[in-house]
Amino acid sequence: MDSDEDTRMMDVDFPPALSKGKGRAKDDHPQDDENLPWVEKYRPVTLDDVVSHKDIITTIERFIEKNRLPHLLFYGPPGTGKTSTILAVARRIYGSDYRKQILELNASDDRGIDVVREQVKQFAETRTLFSKGFKLIILDEADMMTQQAQAALRRVIEQYTKNVRFCIICNYVNKIAPAIQSRCTRFRFSPLPIAQVEKRLATVVESENVNLTSDGKKALLKLSKGDMRRALNVLQACHAAYDIVGETEVYNCTGNPHPSDVEAIINSMLSDEFTTSYQMITKLKTERGLALQDLLTGAYEYIETVELKPHARIYLLDHLAVTEHRLASGGSEKMQLTALLGAFKNALELTTKAA
Repeated sequence: MDSDEDTRMMDVDFPPALSKGKGRAKDDHPQDDENLPWVEKYRPVTLDDVVSHKDIITTIERFIEKNRLPHLLFYGPPGTGKTSTILAVARRIYGSDYRKQILELNASDDRGIDVVREQVKQFAETRTLFSKGFKLIILDEADMMTQQAQAALRRVIEQYTKNVRFCIICNYVNKIAPAIQSRCTRFRFSPLPIAQVEKRLATVVESENVNLTSDGKKALLKLSKGDMRRALNVLQACHAAYDIVGETEVYNCTGNPHPSDVEAIINSMLSDEFTTSYQMITKLKTERGLALQDLLTGAYEYIETVELKPHARIYLLDHLAVTEHRLASGGSEKMQLTALLGAFKNALELTTKAA
């Protein structure tokens, strides 16, 4: 397909009355519904509400203003605003009736080759009555689609550009076929800056009257790791379970080991005798219900603060990685704990020896 033809196919008019649909859709916004999870209740409605990613939003706004929206490929970690952005784009283009103009398929739906050939193709080849422009197909979690389905999708994208625009959303872009990637404009959604997550959390805390302490907020932001969905879900769970949401409540709610427990375990590994340390860790794991997998993450963060010689630190980090891999492969937790204890003792020996 030459570039002139491609440009002509992209130049499509938006529905005349709906192209200015930037205002909040009253009947569509679920903010009044008390039963909704906060993730849905506070989902952005317009593109202006989307947290961070201003460069992406500005570029998409320009595409819409010039009536030249290409096929889109959004990728990045979960909870960074990919689905929220495309739904805000749909509202911007079609107004409050946007649901009639889009087909949204998620990973929970069957999206094998038959669905692409029938459902997607059928939606793509039918035009809407009394309105110009194109419809929108959103394929969420597209990295879960089979290679055969992606091959069929490539042909559908190629064939129905006049009628339809595709937005493909995934976490891992390398699982999307190169042929599909080359037909889309790619946007990477990076983890949200902690300051932006904190800002949105402050709005929710005020709106929902959550009694969140300052150490609770720090723990929440630390555990969210730039994932807004995770931050809101944990906050809602903590608010439902406790009157005051502090650091301990956040760690209890998520099942993550408390930093003080991790500190006690690492210090015991470094200073206590092997058997004493093993018994203490086993007892603490049973009492707190901790998994070795979670302790490894905590240990990795805490090791940065421990004074070790560079070669001992490298040895220990390598052993943490190996232990995590073995656990993921189904290794015994008891055996991996003893191996980890041995690694800490060796690291200590390497540190005490002359470099």
